[in-house]
Amino acid sequence: MKDNKLSDNERLKEESNLLRGTITDDLKDSMTGGFKGDNFQLIRFHGMYQQDDRDIRQERLSQKLEPLHTVMLRVRLPGGIITPSQWLGIDEFAREHTLYGSIRITNRQTVQFHGVLKQDIKPVHQLLNRLGLDSRATAGDVNRNVLCTANPVESSLHLEAYEWAKKISEHLLPRTNAYAEVWLDKEKIVLEENEPILGNTYLPRKFKTAVVIPPQNDVDLHANDLNFIAIGENGILKGFNVLVGGGLAMTQGDTSTYPRLASEFGFIPLEYTLKIAEAVVSVQRDWGNRTNRRNAKTKYTLERVGVEVFKAEVEARAGVKFSDPEPYRFTERGDRIGWVRGIDKDWHLTLFIPSGRLIDRPGLPYKAGVAEIAKIHTGDFRLTANQNLIVAGVSDDNKQRIESIALAYGLINESLTEQEKNSMACVSFPTCPLAMAEAERILPDFVSSLEKSLVRHGIGNESLVFRITGCPNGCGRAMLAEMGLVGRAPDRYSLYIGGNKEGTRIPRLYRDNFETSDIKEIIDHLIASWSSQRLEDEGFGDFVIRTGIVSPVIDSARDFHLQD
Repeated sequence: MKDNKLSDNERLKEESNLLRGTITDDLKDSMTGGFKGDNFQLIRFHGMYQQDDRDIRQERLSQKLEPLHTVMLRVRLPGGIITPSQWLGIDEFAREHTLYGSIRITNRQTVQFHGVLKQDIKPVHQLLNRLGLDSRATAGDVNRNVLCTANPVESSLHLEAYEWAKKISEHLLPRTNAYAEVWLDKEKIVLEENEPILGNTYLPRKFKTAVVIPPQNDVDLHANDLNFIAIGENGILKGFNVLVGGGLAMTQGDTSTYPRLASEFGFIPLEYTLKIAEAVVSVQRDWGNRTNRRNAKTKYTLERVGVEVFKAEVEARAGVKFSDPEPYRFTERGDRIGWVRGIDKDWHLTLFIPSGRLIDRPGLPYKAGVAEIAKIHTGDFRLTANQNLIVAGVSDDNKQRIESIALAYGLINESLTEQEKNSMACVSFPTCPLAMAEAERILPDFVSSLEKSLVRHGIGNESLVFRITGCPNGCGRAMLAEMGLVGRAPDRYSLYIGGNKEGTRIPRLYRDNFETSDIKEIIDHLIASWSSQRLEDEGFGDFVIRTGIVSPVIDSARDFHLQD
């Protein structure tokens, strides 16, 4: 007898015929630009979200037209590595077959297309297939794109870690042939299919995994359900510390939801990596909350059953015991913008891409510039979790040519400030259906205002980790910032402060639901206090905790929602 209390998403997955649904029939329906019924959700498992342009929604409704439905499509790029030839392929598609003509680098180390019309969806999947890429499992209740520190300097360790990120991604992918059948017109392979790791109703909620190489926490490990911290010895990767249960999303007004730091489980040698990954996923599959999606993430499972109970079950299923964690330390989080030389003697150029948005605007043809670099580059591109792009593996002979192109197309910005480098926003309006307030489009204005405050109070050489997210779902990772804004409504935000530069502390709510102008004034007062009362080299987040402006979040489940 079925449990009537299961969320409707569980019914949808069970009845989907392993993610096929009736998507193929929907594609043939030219009467609407969108997907109907369950297919609206099912396409997410194939790497897409149905969206519409909210800037023109009312205008179209007044004309008795349906919203301008399109999809946003994410590519699966474990570790964020893509070849120049692959890049040129997606560049051409974005130019010719999307409404906005842009490529957006996401903080999940991949690219996404916005504004793909229904008739272009199958062609883009077939293009990706020809390029050796796909969009499988970049959305939906599955393990999503696996992150890996993009470190361009410690290249020997990075190569090993990146290979493990790819292995984890492949190991945890859905086994169903639905993607190939629906988008690539492949024949059904077998009559009987099943999902041995994810289960035939998949996971209770989305699941995120990262491979992290200290001392850079550039992937924000505490935003992920499962993290493998690379432990090296004499320049060789010997194993991973495993952390489980991080996550940043919450629901406004629901105190049963909260951001949470990942819990340390211990160290494992390399050969047990896939066993542990599978075990963690399977425990969450079986123990996660399938009745309330707001409490379905791994972080809530750990809080409900206890960290030690969850850990013991992982050990039992993997047949592996964790040993004590190996020592590690994070000292950096952002990207090293500009040229650096790796231990392999190759050069690596990290290009700052504002909000990850590659588009050609008058005087700033960023997208065209990256394409020109791709035409002559013999290394690879690495997308970072901070929405930037690394031209990696550049020889001495090619360095000047690539720098000349980057300068000519505005990709090297000599006036770039430290605060710009340390600021980030999610997409939000006009395409995200969950957006409650602006994020990407208003970030430059907020950064400018923050920089003016820093200069006004005599600390113009300082910066802080600053992030904006247009709703509480956490895509902009504001809940790991020293100062984070969370959208509440148009032109209204909640201000959180007290995270740290390393990304290992969650900020606390300081002011709730204020207009933009008021938030800027509040920030200015905080910067004034930081300037006049800080200790030497004391970051903003550490300052507001030390002086009691806010108390630290110690145990999110119990004190995140407590007011000072």
